[in-house]
Amino acid sequence: MRGHMVYFAFAKNDETKRLLRTERRAGMNAPAKTDDFVVAENQAAAPAAAKIPDGVYAETVLAVEHYTDRLFRFRMTRPAGFRFRSGEFAMIGLMVGDKPVYRAYSIASPAWDEELEFFSIKVPDGPLTSHLQAIKPGDTVLMRKKPTGTLVLDALTPGKRLYMFSTGTGIAPFASLIRDPETYEKFEEVILTHTCRDVAELKYGFDLMEEIRNHEFLAELVGDKLKHYPTVTREEFSHKGRITDLIENGKLFSDLGVPALDPAVDRGMICGSSAMLKDTKDLLEKAGLVEGSNNKPGEFVIERAFVG
Repeated sequence: MRGHMVYFAFAKNDETKRLLRTERRAGMNAPAKTDDFVVAENQAAAPAAAKIPDGVYAETVLAVEHYTDRLFRFRMTRPAGFRFRSGEFAMIGLMVGDKPVYRAYSIASPAWDEELEFFSIKVPDGPLTSHLQAIKPGDTVLMRKKPTGTLVLDALTPGKRLYMFSTGTGIAPFASLIRDPETYEKFEEVILTHTCRDVAELKYGFDLMEEIRNHEFLAELVGDKLKHYPTVTREEFSHKGRITDLIENGKLFSDLGVPALDPAVDRGMICGSSAMLKDTKDLLEKAGLVEGSNNKPGEFVIERAFVG
């Protein structure tokens, strides 16, 4: 593996840093089935079809896993010196012809990881995703150098319980945050909701839970603080319905055995479709929570970078 600097901005002590580094190098972070998750044997970058633009990173794809005909994740090398806060996004892209094409993607790996992970939808005629879905280990992915975003712990005021409301690939920033030690230092309870159309589209979320349970260090750190609440809208499932309906009718809270939203203790993060963002925001504000930002922390935050 190419040498990387690893950042432990949220680790409390040297022992925490040592454990994270040791387990990451041993391949214990984000394990996956070897028959599905193809790892590159040769990590040298493939020859570029066109000149790589100045001022961007050119990173090597390490592994790709396809979940459905609409969803996939991939991991790539992390540039030495690239810092980000868990929950932020970056502009990633490919050379399409002789021009780079970029889109905003949440970084799904935590800030301490030596590699970068992304979770993507497949859009057949998408300017980027129509090409990105065909990447394989050894290919080159471009990334601009400055990450940003509002789904970060710094944008929230202190609280007891953190809700992460997501639909579809909106789970990506939370994939980063639920694997970050700081999340569990700041909150006693973390609830990840993930709503998709079909059960098959929930698999990435289930894989994340399994990876945390099987990770020697994270399993102990997270313990029973993390609750996963998956729902679907089109098939029969243990939890069915839009998350906004389940908030409004109280089923979310009764299923989890927690009280209704309370601005004194509850904090929220929202990432999903534009309609879901608006409706969930309205419900949180109705419960008395105030939206925050990087400049002015509040009781919930929204990521709008992917809405359009």
